[in-house]
Formats: sequence, C-alpha cells, structure tokens
Amino acid sequence: MASLDRTARAFLLSELVAGFALTLKYMFKPKVTVNYPYEKGPLSPRFRGEHALRRYPNGEERCIACKLCEAICPAQAITIEAEPRDDGSRRTTRYDIDMTKCIYCGFCQEACPVDAIVEGPNFEFSTETREELMYNKEKLLANGDRWEPTIAANLHSDAPYR
Repeated sequence: MASLDRTARAFLLSELVAGFALTLKYMFKPKVTVNYPYEKGPLSPRFRGEHALRRYPNGEERCIACKLCEAICPAQAITIEAEPRDDGSRRTTRYDIDMTKCIYCGFCQEACPVDAIVEGPNFEFSTETREELMYNKEKLLANGDRWEPTIAANLHSDAPYR
C-alpha cells in the first residue's frame, strides 16, 4: 500500500503542486521587505550603536573621570586620562575608544554613574580606514551633541527598567 501511495504522489507531482500553491499564496500578500536606504525599520530604545559622550544642559561635559567604564570594558577598548581642575573636581583630559576592539556590550553605559558615556541610535558609521574608528574625546562629544535629543528620549523611556 505504501508503494502505491508513493507512486501516486510521484505521478501526480503533489509536492510540486503544493509548492506552487504556497508561491501563489504569498504572491498577492503585501511585501514585508524594507527598502533600506530610503526606509528604516524601528529601533529599540535599548539599541546599542555608536558611542557618544553627553553634556549637561549648561554645556559642561558629564564625565567625572571615575574610570568605571575603562575598568569594566571586557575588550579594554577605553582609555581615560584625567586631572583635577581648579575647583577640585576631576575631568577627563583624554577619553579614547578603539571602536575596532569594542564588542558593543553596553557595560560602559551601565557602569557610568552620571550617564556620560552612552551607546546611541546611530548604526551607520562605516569607514574606509581603521584610523577613523579610533574615537577621541572631541569626536565622542560631537556624537553626543548630534544625537542628544534621541539619546535623552531613549534613556527616559528605558529609565523604569534600569
């Protein structure tokens, strides 16, 4: 009986007909493909993209040079040098991130007590050379200035879960 059933299926090409039916079913449904450069999909508020250093609303940088992000980074991609200022507070003189080493784990963001270093919403930061992926303090602050409204909104929406 099994051989007769197998022969009937082979003769009637039932698998081929089932495949054509499936193709016809999806042919007339709306497409789910995103036309990437012109359309962008939604990003989670917890998305971890390009790093940025944030500033306070008065323009002062947030980083207090506690070096927790440097200590917790598993890839050792962060280098910080600091010195005390005239008012007794500590601020960074050098804040470098080697993005070729970074594994985008988000530990630096979680360790920062003042939300100075964050991973922003930008995922389009490809470069032609490795040297362009060595971020210094000025580039990180520029990223923070550029993405501040989005970063602040993402941190605010994620605050109940932190």
